[in-house]
Amino acid sequence: MVPGRACEVGALLGTIAALREHCPWMGALTHESLVEYLLEEAYEVAETIETAGGDAELKSELGDVLLQVVLHARLAEERGAFDLDDVARGLRAKMIRRNPHVFRPDGSLQDSFPATVEEIVLKWDAVKKAEKPGRGHVFDGVPAALPALARAQKLLDRAERAHLATAASDTAVGIPATEEELGDLLFGIVTGARAGGLDAERALRGALRRFQDGNGRLPSAQ
Repeated sequence: MVPGRACEVGALLGTIAALREHCPWMGALTHESLVEYLLEEAYEVAETIETAGGDAELKSELGDVLLQVVLHARLAEERGAFDLDDVARGLRAKMIRRNPHVFRPDGSLQDSFPATVEEIVLKWDAVKKAEKPGRGHVFDGVPAALPALARAQKLLDRAERAHLATAASDTAVGIPATEEELGDLLFGIVTGARAGGLDAERALRGALRRFQDGNGRLPSAQ
C-alpha cells in the first residue's frame, strides 16, 4: 500500500476505535444492527452513479460504505476474530487466486495476458467452485435476501453460465427497446398488481422459487 494511503487508513481506524470506546451510540452497534445501514449505503452509491451525482457525491457515498466495512472489521477485532488487515489480506489473496490470467500463484504478474473475457469467466467460475465444493447446484450462494428483481437477474446469469438459460428464455415476454420504457412497463405491472390486491415482490419471489425448483425452467414452461 502507498505510505500516504496507509497513514490515512490507520487514522480512520483510530477514529473508529475511539468512537467505539467513547460514543454510547457507536459502542452499542452490532453486526446485526449495522445490516440496514450497509444496505442503505450501497443503494445510495448506486443511486449516485445512476443519476450522475458527480465525483464529490460519489466520494462521500463511498466513504459511507467504507465506514460500514471498517465498523464490521472493528467489531470482529474487539471479539478477537479478525481485523481490517485480515479482510484486506484475504481479499488480495482471493483476487490473485481467481485471476490466474493476470497473476501467478505468488502474486507476481504473468508475462502476458492473452485471456478473453469468456476464458476469464470460465476460470473465475472454476476457482470459485474449487473454493466451495459444498455448493452442489449452480444456484447455491445467491442470497435469498436480495430484492426479487436483483435476485432474478442473478439467477438468470447463473443459469446462462451453466447453459440452462435457454429454458428460462421459453417464458420471456416481449421487452421494450430501452431501459426507460422497461421501467415504465415494470411500474405499470406493479401498479396493476397493487390495484388487484397482489404483491408484485412476493409474486416474483414465488416465481424464482419455482425457477430454482425446476432447475432453470418454470413449471409452466415444462
